[in-house]
Amino acid sequence: MRFLAKSLAALLLSAAVILPLGVVGLLVLAWYCTDHQPSVVRLAASTPADVARALRLAERNDPRKAPPGLLRTITLTQEELDLLLPHLAAHAGRGQAVAELQDGRARVQLSLPLPSSPFGSWLNVQGELVQAEGLPRVRSLRLGRLELPQPVADWLLARGLAWLQQHPGLGPAADAVQRVQITPQALSVVYAWHDGLSGQLQAAVLAPDEVQRLRAHQQRLAQLAQAPQPQGMALHELLQPLLAFAGERAGGNNAPPEARALEQRAALLVLAFYVNGKGLAAIAPAAAEGPAPRPQRVHLAGRGDLAQHFSVSAALAAVAGTPLADAVGLYKELDDAGAGGSGFSFVDLAADRAGTRLGALAVGPAAAQARLQRRVAAGLTEQDLLPSVRDLPEFLPQAAFQKRYGEPGSAAFKRMQADIERRIGALALYR
Repeated sequence: MRFLAKSLAALLLSAAVILPLGVVGLLVLAWYCTDHQPSVVRLAASTPADVARALRLAERNDPRKAPPGLLRTITLTQEELDLLLPHLAAHAGRGQAVAELQDGRARVQLSLPLPSSPFGSWLNVQGELVQAEGLPRVRSLRLGRLELPQPVADWLLARGLAWLQQHPGLGPAADAVQRVQITPQALSVVYAWHDGLSGQLQAAVLAPDEVQRLRAHQQRLAQLAQAPQPQGMALHELLQPLLAFAGERAGGNNAPPEARALEQRAALLVLAFYVNGKGLAAIAPAAAEGPAPRPQRVHLAGRGDLAQHFSVSAALAAVAGTPLADAVGLYKELDDAGAGGSGFSFVDLAADRAGTRLGALAVGPAAAQARLQRRVAAGLTEQDLLPSVRDLPEFLPQAAFQKRYGEPGSAAFKRMQADIERRIGALALYR
């Protein structure tokens, strides 16, 4: 009995010493690994030219165009990596990233935001990847101010690859990569594509709860568009009930902003794919299961193209952030001004900007979301969404556009942009 008492006392004493030391160790680790500022301050570029280059790059390297089973190589230059990495990091975790290619190795820096704490609100990662027989290996890895020993870095890489390979969606993609070659000029990835990989990747990108949200809004849209309308449907006739449905699913007037933002984002995504004649299966095959919405012509201010511009920009703003939506809309107009296009249209650009403002409201601060839901409850009209823009110039060929406005950054062009912003800002919904 005395022995048991002594053993228990020793155990309690050890716990009293070890637990505080463990807590102290965790605090020290947090202090070493986190920072108050990101080490990568480069933001994702979103000029029209950058968007155009990114679209061409994605088109050129679309793996679905490769014959199944054959080896294919994606080659990205340093300049192309500089273009794509910031967008990928921003999309994956609202972070920032940069990579420097060297002979047989690449230096990578990544900054990811963390919940605010006294120790810092950024995780800064620096590492060096070295070309190997298959996938690259990590030569060095630093988390904040903490340099990890090589065995620890190797163990983390092995654990990460093991998790990736066991993932039902990402595992096949990881197995598809055969080797990676790094030179100062380019990064080359050799992979083998197969038919089922696209669907597996789509399923991996979207979480199950996101698929459920999209499916619910797709089913609601199918109900709204069930009856054929010879004259088509006005955009607000779909947008208003979809956003009302989003508010109900989120919990009504007392819904948490996070839940409301997720539901409203799903509503805008489903609507954008429908208005533009694209199936939701393109991004979420599982969400598109069930009766498909009846195809209808959707118009805004009597025009189908304005409904398309508005809905796409709203969805982009809700998903990817306002700057990217602005750039995509402007790129579309500049592309239309080129050969074979319909010409530059400030009317379309106004629809882009109004849609962007709506998308930002849908996922913005709690007060903005509440204001949007109040307008939805009162009943949205066409005039709530888009101001009068019939007097704005449109159908401008490239030569005429450049003669009157020069480049998009010119004073004349900025005056037109300011006029559009003033008109949109005068609407009660966007104040």
